[in-house]
Amino acid sequence: MELIFLGTGAGLPSKERNVSSVALTLLQEQNNIWLFDCGEATQHQILRTSIKLKKINKIFITHLHGDHIFGLPGLLSSRSFQGGEELLTIYGPHGIKEYVNTSLQLSGTHLTYPINIVELSEGKLFENDQFVVETKHLDHGLPSFGFRIIEKDKPGELLVSKLKEIGIKPGPIYKQIKENTKIKLSNGQYIYRKDFLGEDKKGRVISILGDTRFTHVNSNFVKNSDVLVHEATFGGALEDLAEKYYHTTTEQAARLAKASNCSKLILTHISSRYQSEDIENLIDEARRIFPNTEIANDFTHINL
Repeated sequence: MELIFLGTGAGLPSKERNVSSVALTLLQEQNNIWLFDCGEATQHQILRTSIKLKKINKIFITHLHGDHIFGLPGLLSSRSFQGGEELLTIYGPHGIKEYVNTSLQLSGTHLTYPINIVELSEGKLFENDQFVVETKHLDHGLPSFGFRIIEKDKPGELLVSKLKEIGIKPGPIYKQIKENTKIKLSNGQYIYRKDFLGEDKKGRVISILGDTRFTHVNSNFVKNSDVLVHEATFGGALEDLAEKYYHTTTEQAARLAKASNCSKLILTHISSRYQSEDIENLIDEARRIFPNTEIANDFTHINL
């Protein structure tokens, strides 16, 4: 699993930062990629990465402000040209269905693959064999959502030495033991998987929030995240401005990460008022509160 930041700016593109989009690669887990937000020129940013559009099978839109959705119609069209055939599901607030359908209809765009559009409500969004995804309504000028991606625990390592102790030698039988609750040996003996596996490997938790004012109400939602991706539109001195425009400061995001026992904080959605020479000061503001903080730049890769 890896996070690839495709756009990390707020409001409008700048020379240093494109507008919002981040990809979560699940190539080993599911051979797919999930995209969170799709600001203008996201597909141009993708051209500078190894991401293939046909691998994107889920797109999560946090809210309908333009810097989070204006790249979506073009990306959907290009996915057809790049050989996309598999179902693509789009999740977003009420209105996302009308926006996508109208854009495609008025532009005469015909897709080579089916799309499913799900309008969000708070709670569990979906669950599959490997992941649970939950949503939370945030405090922003338009309906805005956060996403909590919970990887289910994985079975522990096979205890090979323990199997050898009872005379079971390496071979295809080891795979059968790991993949089945119990198996029957040729001598009639039953082997139970639970007796020959180490402790489960704890699944990872990633929380990705859309635009939001700072509020402790979000703490339970992001609690114990291995990675929290949070907007930090403004520096710590501009709390009043952040409150007025429904955004968060560096220091506020750090306080949330600390209070929620997160392991790592990644700040994004940086205002264009801040240039490259300002970034170290912004990082220092947050790290004084929550040391394990980074500010994402476009094309930052975070391994999970």
